Amino acid sequence: MDVVVGVRAAEAEDAGALAEALGRNRGHMRATEPYRPERYYTAEAQAERLADGGRRWFAVEGERIVGAAILSGIVLGPFRSASLGYWVDGERTGRGIASLLVAEVLRASRDELGLHRIEASTLLDNHASQRVLAKAGFERIGTAPRYLHIAGAWRDHHLFQRILHDRPPPLA
Repeated sequence: MDVVVGVRAAEAEDAGALAEALGRNRGHMRATEPYRPERYYTAEAQAERLADGGRRWFAVEGERIVGAAILSGIVLGPFRSASLGYWVDGERTGRGIASLLVAEVLRASRDELGLHRIEASTLLDNHASQRVLAKAGFERIGTAPRYLHIAGAWRDHHLFQRILHDRPPPLA
């Protein structure tokens, strides 16, 4: 019997499970993630990340984290925007998990956070992630040369955005 994957908001108590998931996927994510020091893969470091002001969601099979999405750089006021990042367990790619995560982030961004716009970026050759973003309604808005330091070099990225609504921002 297949275990059903669910998506839920991250909690402070998830630090150990998140550290385990990241450690398990180190090799899988090496080509698309910035360099991470050893401490990054500890529960203590992940507890600090979970408290850093970003919003996170996890794809879970039972208690096991098999993917994550984060909104960072959340800006309110007249901009009402944030940056999206996500990953899926190397043993679970191609099963729609990234699409589930992105759909929940977009829903929560619009309905709970009142954001207007979400941005995302991918390495030029990350076609799987580009398909996830296209399926979720993102449009490519450009290419940023030497955008992020990954695998020992500054790498070009395609930039994407998704407009969530056109309502005016709430009055303070």
